[in-house]
Amino acid sequence: MLIPASTNDLYRGAPAAAWFLVLAGFLTIVPGAIHYFLPDGGAGVIAGMDLSQRGDTIIAVFAWMGAMQLVHGIAMVLVGLRYRPLVPLFLVLLFIERTLIAVDGWFLKGAVSGHHPPEHYASVIALPLIAAFLWLSVRPRKNG
Repeated sequence: MLIPASTNDLYRGAPAAAWFLVLAGFLTIVPGAIHYFLPDGGAGVIAGMDLSQRGDTIIAVFAWMGAMQLVHGIAMVLVGLRYRPLVPLFLVLLFIERTLIAVDGWFLKGAVSGHHPPEHYASVIALPLIAAFLWLSVRPRKNG
């Protein structure tokens, strides 16, 4: 079967953490669709990048990233809705991803240009939220 039966009854964390993962999934699908389907992948019209040199390569990389975001976002939505025991794992992966994006954007390769697209800011803002919902996802619910 392509989509197995739900495992939600095995999840012991806060339902809010699962719903946060669903929201994060949709917030990953939207930029993924932009990067994949917009003619410039959003590189020029949203990120304000100069596409006059190697624009074709930049657009291709944006489309590649968009394809990965679409699939990752769909997986997050499925986990949050049907396979909740995996919510803590997916939140850890999301935390690692956002940490890497923030570190690169503000201190490493992405910092060289001094240009910060919206994702650099969003990643920094998302980290404490992800950490809070990760904590909720591993904290057993109180009965009653």
